[in-house]
Amino acid sequence: MLIVVIFWGEVTMQAFLKGTSVSTKPSLKDRGVAATAGSSGENKKTKPVPWVEKYRPKCVDEVAFQEEVVAVLKKSLEGADLPNLLFYGPPGTGKTSTILAAARELFGPELFRLRVLELNASDERGIQVVREKVKNFAQLTVSGSRSDGKPCPPFKIVILDEADSMTSAAQAALRRTMEKESKTTRFCLICNYVSRIIEPLTSRCSKFRFKPLSDKIQQQRLLDIADKEHVRISNEGIAYLVKVSEGDLRKAITFLQSATRLTGGKEITEKVITDIAGVMPAETIDGIFAACQSGSFDKLEAVVKDLIDEGHAATQLVNQFHDVVVENDNLSDKQKSIITEKLAEVDKCLADGADEHLQLISLCATVMQQLTQNC
Repeated sequence: MLIVVIFWGEVTMQAFLKGTSVSTKPSLKDRGVAATAGSSGENKKTKPVPWVEKYRPKCVDEVAFQEEVVAVLKKSLEGADLPNLLFYGPPGTGKTSTILAAARELFGPELFRLRVLELNASDERGIQVVREKVKNFAQLTVSGSRSDGKPCPPFKIVILDEADSMTSAAQAALRRTMEKESKTTRFCLICNYVSRIIEPLTSRCSKFRFKPLSDKIQQQRLLDIADKEHVRISNEGIAYLVKVSEGDLRKAITFLQSATRLTGGKEITEKVITDIAGVMPAETIDGIFAACQSGSFDKLEAVVKDLIDEGHAATQLVNQFHDVVVENDNLSDKQKSIITEKLAEVDKCLADGADEHLQLISLCATVMQQLTQNC
């Protein structure tokens, strides 16, 4: 105790000799710095949002190219009852955006969070979650009205995104809940493959197929985004962007944003899009065909090795090779059928985890065998 007192006395004396005082309270200067830091934190700029989210449809009218679904949802917005829904189709065609936009219009921004339960593949959706979380939410009764005075429907919406990844047991557990809570809850199942949804669920839902977006619709939407974001891109660049995205508008918008960041304000060219999308250049595909036509296995092996060393994905080659083979006028129908059958085998082997180098060698050897028959 005595040692502590002496030590504190020495510190106080040194502070006194230096003309300062010892205080545990923060000085006004420190308080000013803290206040400034606090105020600057409050005045932070809004964080940049990915363009996919920024330009997601906010209302049903903004949904592109899905007339049947939009017509049904508009009727429900006008006061008609909403059935249980099943949306299916390729990725990037607006399935999730459509139901979220409809829910926002139905409930308004205040009630949206209370009335909508959204679960996707990243959430745990086993049979236990269906029995507890989904069932408990579905059993809740709803009341209240919107602050803006518009009519509010007397039900909630459960959105099960990527429902085709749910187990059959979990899907089966939904059947009774969908029937029992039909007075207070509507379900919307979203999937890519409707064949993976069990029959009892599909029979309880109104099914809507989302078509792949047409090239014209995609080009219009991409040009609109490019104009709003002041992106320099030619019509040829937009057309090539649509081609590599394969009807997936979400993928096209992501590629456009990535290409914009890469070019830094310069005009976006086809080469930039090729690099961003991971697509093989046409020269590379032509080089593979030339090696196959040469009839030299050594040359063929060297081309395949260079392809793997450059980091190209074998699955990407299979996809592009298929289009080239089908459109090739120099091959007979029989030769095309043999090559496409081999493409299917290679694709299956790659999906099962086979070695890329060996599979590409096998594919190219088959192509070489068919091409050299014409010589």
